[in-house]
Amino acid sequence: MLTRRGLFTTGGVLAGGAVAAALPPQALAAAGPGGGVWDKSYSGGPVDRPALSPGLPGRDYMPVVTPNGGPLPVKVVDGVKVFHLVAEEIEHEFAPGLVATCWGYGGRVNATTIEAVEGDRVRIYLTNRLSVPTTVHWHGIYLPNGMDGVSGLSQRPIRPGETFRYEWTLRQSGTFMYHSHHDTMTQEAMGLIGMLVIHPRDPAPEQRVDRDFALLLSEWFIDPGTHRPNPFEMTDFNVLTINGRCFPGTAPLVVRTGDRVRIRFGNLSATDHHPIHLHGYRFRVAATDGERIPLSAQWPETTVLVGVGQTREIEFVADAPGDWAMHCHMTHHVMNQMGHAIPNMVGVDPGDLDRSVGSLLPGYMTMGQGGMSGMGGMPMAVPENSIPMVGAGGPFDYIDMGGMFTVLKVRDDLASYTEDPGWYDHPPGTVADLAGPEELARDGVDPGAKPA
Repeated sequence: MLTRRGLFTTGGVLAGGAVAAALPPQALAAAGPGGGVWDKSYSGGPVDRPALSPGLPGRDYMPVVTPNGGPLPVKVVDGVKVFHLVAEEIEHEFAPGLVATCWGYGGRVNATTIEAVEGDRVRIYLTNRLSVPTTVHWHGIYLPNGMDGVSGLSQRPIRPGETFRYEWTLRQSGTFMYHSHHDTMTQEAMGLIGMLVIHPRDPAPEQRVDRDFALLLSEWFIDPGTHRPNPFEMTDFNVLTINGRCFPGTAPLVVRTGDRVRIRFGNLSATDHHPIHLHGYRFRVAATDGERIPLSAQWPETTVLVGVGQTREIEFVADAPGDWAMHCHMTHHVMNQMGHAIPNMVGVDPGDLDRSVGSLLPGYMTMGQGGMSGMGGMPMAVPENSIPMVGAGGPFDYIDMGGMFTVLKVRDDLASYTEDPGWYDHPPGTVADLAGPEELARDGVDPGAKPA
């Protein structure tokens, strides 16, 4: 059924299509920004655009903070920014109690950020110290085809012991990623991924922030008791990470009350999208896949969905002091080394089962009949090199979360951005607590009454 609204919409589409069809390709290309999908700036403009003077930290941009990681060192040689990536095997700690042999860049796993400025000429060397060939792809970047890093298609593989050079002029700004593009299923799953941040040459006033964080999301499968990730897993991931770390190994994001904050998310998980939820705040989605959204078109959220292969930027003013949780809202993504082969014991009354089995198996304890809460804090035997269900102690009790979870710490008085300020000291009367009989009586609340 064609409604009045549908008539106007259809008419607009038909009219627009008629005008476009009547224009020659040259006119569409010359229409300028927003004037047609074939504008020359659609892919960054001319490849031979001249490089500008190297953008410098502190002068041209504020460096990004990579929690649990850091920047790739850079030097300037004859006006060109020179970086050196090394792909190698690394013994990596995901959280205390879980260490695995992974592959990484720059001595880190998932946590080496490359930073530059729009207009910079960059020269990035990749040395392969692995026992297998590799390449590196610059995800979402406008560059000459031969620098794109796809093994067999745009270059030959980088053999063990070889060093390749990638070089081009940056013609865009935003949040991007880089990763291996040789045997990608294996090499990304082993850790060969990173963030690439390109700052705008002349940022608009609303783009300036006080704190700028880069968070790379990923997922792994590590069998309890083993020491290597399994790159062949397709669905049952049991270690969910931010910058290669899972809670309680994730570093907090520390900001001062009133700071303007940007958080850049990238997702190079194998198969899962991640809806990242920030407690206590509403933020603006400010950029998607390296493209800045005009201020008038940005929208408010409390949860941002970061799809596989995508980047998102959110921005907000940190005006609410406290320790605010930030985590993936896929509930299985905030647990460590869980599996779907566990029998469902919720609601089961074990009776004297513990006593009966205990005579045969000393120390036996029925678990899971009340859910999983608190199990991470129980002293129990677990396989070597594993952290099943492990969380961490909090200011009030055990935090029974893990995986893709961290904390935004907002403080009025902050000695340093680089030090954890500890747990938040709540003002009197601002913490949920046990209700007393006087207040229950005052408000007519009877805890024993049946629901209406």
